[in-house]
Amino acid sequence: MKKFQKVLACLICCVLLETLPAFADKKDDAQTLYDLGYAYANGNGVERDINEAFKFYKKAAEKGHMEAQYLMGVMYDEAIGTKQNKSESLKWYRKAAKQGHAKAQYNVGFIYRNGDGTKQNFSEAVKWYQKAAKQGLAEAQYNLGCMYMEGEGVKQNFQEAVKLFIKAAEQ
Repeated sequence: MKKFQKVLACLICCVLLETLPAFADKKDDAQTLYDLGYAYANGNGVERDINEAFKFYKKAAEKGHMEAQYLMGVMYDEAIGTKQNKSESLKWYRKAAKQGHAKAQYNVGFIYRNGDGTKQNFSEAVKWYQKAAKQGLAEAQYNLGCMYMEGEGVKQNFQEAVKLFIKAAEQ
């Protein structure tokens, strides 16, 4: 009997996964769209298809889904499922960063610090690194420490730099 229940559960899951794309388009729910993107990106229940993942993530991101916005930034930044577009990447990272996504905040800081696809702006880099560092992201703490060490966008402060380096190292 248990074997029959497992087989039945698998069949139900397969049927649901086959109808999920049509359901998501009709329901138009950001989380469902994100979940579909994740399924296609990872081949969970569907054949792995990064282009389909991109489409569903973009729909979810346009509806304000924070993680989908971050992933759109990554996909445009690294040319995954689309052509590389640094300005689109920054746009999506900023949307996720404004919602409090620590890695997106770090990436916005990184982009501004290095002038990667936009004009270099140390004060903007500091602002975004600080937000991510406050959330405990070691990479942001380290890079913010480097900016204090070099006096980039902030007054040079070796003590603050060392504090940040220690915080990053303790993680």
